[in-house]
Amino acid sequence: MTTQSAARSARLWELAQLFLKLGVVGFGGPQAHIAMINDEAVQRRGWFSQDAFTDGLAICEMLPGPASTQMGIYTGYVRAGQLGALVAGLAFITPAFFIVLGLSWAYFQFQQVPQLTAVFFGISPVMIAIILGFCWKLGRKSIRDGVGVAIAIAAIILASVVRLNTLLIFLLAGILGFWLYGPKRPQGWPPLLLRGAFVPLLLVASGNTPAPLNLAGFWGTERIQAYFWPLLSFFLQVGTFIFGGGLVIIPLLEFEVVQNLHWLTTTEFLNGVAIGQLSPGPVVLTAAFVGYKVAGILGAMVSTVGIFTPSFIFIMAAAPLLLKLRQNTWVQAFLKGVKPAVVGAIAAAVIPLAESAYGRGTVLSSAIAVTITIAALVALIRFKQPTWLLVLLGAVIGLSLGPLSI
Repeated sequence: MTTQSAARSARLWELAQLFLKLGVVGFGGPQAHIAMINDEAVQRRGWFSQDAFTDGLAICEMLPGPASTQMGIYTGYVRAGQLGALVAGLAFITPAFFIVLGLSWAYFQFQQVPQLTAVFFGISPVMIAIILGFCWKLGRKSIRDGVGVAIAIAAIILASVVRLNTLLIFLLAGILGFWLYGPKRPQGWPPLLLRGAFVPLLLVASGNTPAPLNLAGFWGTERIQAYFWPLLSFFLQVGTFIFGGGLVIIPLLEFEVVQNLHWLTTTEFLNGVAIGQLSPGPVVLTAAFVGYKVAGILGAMVSTVGIFTPSFIFIMAAAPLLLKLRQNTWVQAFLKGVKPAVVGAIAAAVIPLAESAYGRGTVLSSAIAVTITIAALVALIRFKQPTWLLVLLGAVIGLSLGPLSI
């Protein structure tokens, strides 16, 4: 082995060790993940400068997809090229994938056990608070004027009343962004990269079913052939349009997997998002929960590959180009239109989820659920408590209430 090959192998092994560790201990959400990567890659190891890290973070936050995962992929790219990007990204995702897979199995295996029902009685209203808190924080950053407010309201109406596909809402908002915020005298069409954003509309998940799907077998071999393409194509679309953070997955998934495809019930979906929050990795691993319900372990793997593939492509194939596109006026205009629509879509998705969380058998149990949401929202916004801690506290509260939760 040459000296150069040995050095490359050492870098890849170092990346694998670091991001496997971060994938196990990385609780606290995307901002915590990014802070940990900064501490390990910049402060401790000096792999690249703080300015270079900041530039990379700006690129990742501009792109659709989970920013913390993409920052891990970007760090691997800077340290060891394309192979380094692949190693870092996979190492970061893998521990959380297995955690979500294990929790998904346990959830569906023991779904009817009273104690588990009690646990999710406390967790569900906490999830409503987490989604509302995310919506509030994203709205403060994304909505700067009356036009942004109008786009957000229009998105709420289109998503909740018209029932328009969420991806289409985002694309329409992006087109509106071109018109409102783009160059005043455009010299031709928007860049080819943005025109390519319309391609996912052609990838329509098939396999509609008239009623909620029954749980697949453990491995899912009896279903994977029928659901391989529906799962892969749908999650490729979702991974391409997660603008603004992992919880943007909520309206995209809720519209399709609950209302349109009927793969999950509303309650299962809300609990699946909670399981995603309990893992140390990105919340978009809720995709693995959906895939497990539809087609077992094989379905979970296909869904996870689908939702993360765009992130790897964006960083590995286009990192040099993205540095230039960051300042492109068409890119800025597109995102300026999409981000308020994301806020509106999330707000619309909360409505059916809240009905599931608060639609309890008695007035008392419904009132308790609402109280838990208010308390969690205050803890999240006012006292900056981590989401994973609130989910665990919700579980403890639900379990301690016992019969009231049923």
